[in-house]
Amino acid sequence: MTTAKEKPIVIRDLGDGLILRRSSQEDTEALATFNATVHSDEGPEHPDDKVAAWTRDLLSGLHPTHRPDDFTIVEEIDTGKIVSAMNLISQTWTFEGIPFNVGRPELIGTLPEYRKRGLIRLQFEEVHKWSAQRGELVQAITGIPYYYRQFGYEIGLDLGGGRAGFEPQLPKLAENEPFFFRHAVEADIPFLIETAAHGAKRSTVNCLYDEIMWRYVLCGQSEKNDNRRKFLIIERAGNDEPVGYLAHPWYPWRNGLITNEFELKPGVSWLEVTPSAARYLWQTGGEMLARQNRPRTAYTFWLGREHPAYEAMRDALPRIQPPEAWYVRIPNLAAFIQHIRPALEQRLAESIAVGYSGELGLDFYRTGLQMIFENGILIDTITIDKPSPREFASARFPDLTFLHLVFGHLSLEDLLHVYPDCWFENDTTRCLLNILFPKRPSNPIGVT
Repeated sequence: MTTAKEKPIVIRDLGDGLILRRSSQEDTEALATFNATVHSDEGPEHPDDKVAAWTRDLLSGLHPTHRPDDFTIVEEIDTGKIVSAMNLISQTWTFEGIPFNVGRPELIGTLPEYRKRGLIRLQFEEVHKWSAQRGELVQAITGIPYYYRQFGYEIGLDLGGGRAGFEPQLPKLAENEPFFFRHAVEADIPFLIETAAHGAKRSTVNCLYDEIMWRYVLCGQSEKNDNRRKFLIIERAGNDEPVGYLAHPWYPWRNGLITNEFELKPGVSWLEVTPSAARYLWQTGGEMLARQNRPRTAYTFWLGREHPAYEAMRDALPRIQPPEAWYVRIPNLAAFIQHIRPALEQRLAESIAVGYSGELGLDFYRTGLQMIFENGILIDTITIDKPSPREFASARFPDLTFLHLVFGHLSLEDLLHVYPDCWFENDTTRCLLNILFPKRPSNPIGVT
């Protein structure tokens, strides 16, 4: 017995023989083929199997936050051929421990012959509507430099970055290895949640994994999914005490293996454990590359701009790779500022401006934002519509540059150096901006 084919949900007729519609599970193989071709780093003649596997997982119905109809598809009416597509993955991030919902547009691509027709812009408009309906205060995206600025995005967070070492710097083992690495299993989830929460205190922004998400990353993704990582519990030799965890992709990067998550539980020394982690990366990376007949030259801690492992092994990690960047979009800045109000008030309470009463007017030249404080409490945040009256301004930031401050990506001094049309009124304004929006590291890694 066969089931009737699911009728696609058409969003709109685009003319020129094209429609914009939502995906379904019946699109799985067609979308997997499309994405593997469009997103292959080696060109369309060499489809990327890892991207195909990722697409299948997203459409399987097993992903914790992505449904089979969360792709937009631009399709030829006559042939049913997919010519452009993208999707939206929902996540929960935290700002100083305060959860907020984030939408991640992903797998954005168009066949070469259909580019420069505005198809991506139409799909962004649609997924931004979906994101708003889900109560997502922020959208974040990685990928092509500059491109996403035209859809309302601005650089706002570090993306990756790290430090690498080579065989001459590899810490030598005096006797027996003091720590061992085993694959994490579902029974380890409470330990993973607790250890990750401890490490999150170092960052302003983090991606929150609940038990369902941890179960998915441990055993829900298919073997060749581009984003699948191996999670390992680090145990002390002799008593099998779990002291932390480490994660790395299932395949090597360039000429070595990286770790993009490495955390220890409270009370455990980074000086003790980090050399063992380096030796694990060196050995396991070598085994992976040997199977591909490729040379091994490095071990890499890909843990953002700052991390305790860098200090523990500074001389053994001589190559510094600066981070790239997340592009972020905050459609309602006033609402987001109000959402993170407890964190801002806490920063104020612990500063030289404790108990501040007054206004902080931010002029973005076309729009603006007014923050009103009373005895250290942010009692209101008001959007100033264009044209922005200059009288209210305590500081000015062109276009979307203020987003660099919101997430701590850049400091006020950094912005003033790069943008001469940034401005602040006086010492009080300068102090408030530095207190409320300090430069701090973040490296959110979410499940896609």
